[in-house]
Amino acid sequence: MYKIFAGDKPIILTTKVEPETDFKNFPLKGCKISKIMKVLSRPNISSVRLIGKNENKLLKKFLKLMPNVIAGGGKVYNAKGDILFIYRNNKWDLPKGKAEGNETIDKTALREVEEETGITSLEIIKPLEMTYHIFKRNGRYKIKVTYWFEMKTNYNGKLVPQTKEGITKVKWLNPNQTEEALKNSYANIRMLV
Repeated sequence: MYKIFAGDKPIILTTKVEPETDFKNFPLKGCKISKIMKVLSRPNISSVRLIGKNENKLLKKFLKLMPNVIAGGGKVYNAKGDILFIYRNNKWDLPKGKAEGNETIDKTALREVEEETGITSLEIIKPLEMTYHIFKRNGRYKIKVTYWFEMKTNYNGKLVPQTKEGITKVKWLNPNQTEEALKNSYANIRMLV
């Protein structure tokens, strides 16, 4: 099973058909993303389930439905165990961004965290789950596939938000602050943190 987010509502890729309640079932084969997005926009619908036959091919088939944007990002810890957050579009988020050229995804993640926050001396500890979310640009739906990495740093200098990317704040948040920030974040970030 996979979850792809459109706003805060998930599109669930699965092989199991369940009786519909506050969600709708559709076959993955032949589905149209515009129709799925229209159904998801209804207030009485909490999710859409796309049903496929082969668990191993669900994601691959879904990703063929629209252009993919590949991104890398970081869940960064400091020496105190605080997590680095950015504030953009009136939401708390983790730093991430699109891959450039032939850049490896780990290099993308390190570069984006540095550019968006001003932090240096980052070290990747391990890869985390990938997240998927759908957005609309220039009238077309696209899916952002984000590769996440757990990182650490001993950096204790000034945090510098990348304002040209719409970032207005960069902060280290302790566990209580993180819990509060996640109330005003995205579903895929809540799932990751």
